[in-house]
Amino acid sequence: MDTRILGKTTPQTSALEVSALGLGCMGMSDFYGPADRDESIATIHAALDAGVTLLDTGDFYGMGHNEMLIAEALRSHSKRNIAQISVKFGALRGPDMAWNGYDSRPVAVKNFVAYSLKRLNVEAIDIYRPARLDPNVPIEDTIGTIADLIKAGHVKHIGLSEVGADTIRRAARVHPIADLQIEYSLISRGIERDILPTCRELGIGITAYGVLSRGLISGHWTKGQGAQDFRSMSPRFSAANIDHNLALVERLRAIAREIGASVAQVAIAWVAARGTDIVPLVGARRRDRLTEALGALDVKLTQAHLAALEEAIPVDAAAGGRYPDSQLVHMDSEKT
Repeated sequence: MDTRILGKTTPQTSALEVSALGLGCMGMSDFYGPADRDESIATIHAALDAGVTLLDTGDFYGMGHNEMLIAEALRSHSKRNIAQISVKFGALRGPDMAWNGYDSRPVAVKNFVAYSLKRLNVEAIDIYRPARLDPNVPIEDTIGTIADLIKAGHVKHIGLSEVGADTIRRAARVHPIADLQIEYSLISRGIERDILPTCRELGIGITAYGVLSRGLISGHWTKGQGAQDFRSMSPRFSAANIDHNLALVERLRAIAREIGASVAQVAIAWVAARGTDIVPLVGARRRDRLTEALGALDVKLTQAHLAALEEAIPVDAAAGGRYPDSQLVHMDSEKT
């Protein structure tokens, strides 16, 4: 397994070396319908066996279920010590699964981390990050609190999630930031305008989620499938947009056929090819999907391949936003 570097070494912290591909564990507990517990654990084990070190989760995925699932998987695997766990915090949910905003007050951060440490059964969390910007709390206060947790030995590195360039700069003035977790794919390229250049200027890595756009550009999604999970609210899966977006996938399929790889592998390889400071996160819930994703690491895209992909799927080619408008208004990364 190749590795990539997140962040940079400073007097306050060291850069973080992680596997070139990370495993996003969200779908094993939430958002994509029922998951198979045994298969989820087997998938985490298979990832560790393949040299994947970076496991991404959130304390609100399944209301703590995902953290406990990861802990169970690590407890029963001989390579558990290689795991580097990234945790998002701050999202507030109710018993009815409702979303009730975000809380990044210093006292709340300390509360969230205490629960995560217990559920994960670890002494320190490798990367700790607010899931979204809390509009009621200055980012400086949140980052300062996590910096205190680093000094106390409870956290190793600070990350950010779905924030814009100005917030990134403000956060980095308080403490070095290892990475920004944000959606990035062939059909979600908004970060290229301001966010990615800002991260590179400051030496901040990118952990890219949604590299397959929630399965839309995986090559496995068909119009007749229907969306019975949170994708049913996604504009890109809507009846008005699905035909247009699946036509883009067919263009991608034709190029993948020429390359000799699957559609998903080419989509993942494209993200990985955007820079050695970018680590794609794949949300595989099954071993077969993980195996396919790992195959992307062997796909070498030439300049001709990249040019063909740019021509087939230009910037802003997708129909519909990456989230419903009701969610986009709360995302700092979408502010211009």
